[in-house]
Amino acid sequence: MSFQRACALSEIGEGEAVPVVVGDVELVLARHDGEVYALTDLCSHQDYPLSDGGEVEMVDGVPTIECTWHGSCFDLRTGAPTNLPANQPVTTHPVRVEGDDVLVDTSAAAN
Repeated sequence: MSFQRACALSEIGEGEAVPVVVGDVELVLARHDGEVYALTDLCSHQDYPLSDGGEVEMVDGVPTIECTWHGSCFDLRTGAPTNLPANQPVTTHPVRVEGDDVLVDTSAAAN
């Protein structure tokens, strides 16, 4: 695995989604219940950025991010859609936090 620094942990508030670019990969970093998740920043339904106002919240016991365009939600842990209209997952990436650094491995998909 090849982890690269994506941002400072202090740049991601609880319940927030932040767009970042690591290498040439556009990601959305989401923080929920103290955990940080990295997903490809593109809804699988209509290629819309999840970071564009996407809400991070718990839905039916699942930490999710919502695409604001058509309302599809994705499991932050697996990238799987939790409702329609999306029916394909988004790619998730391994995350590691070291001190205040958020590191992401874009060479490996977590799902």
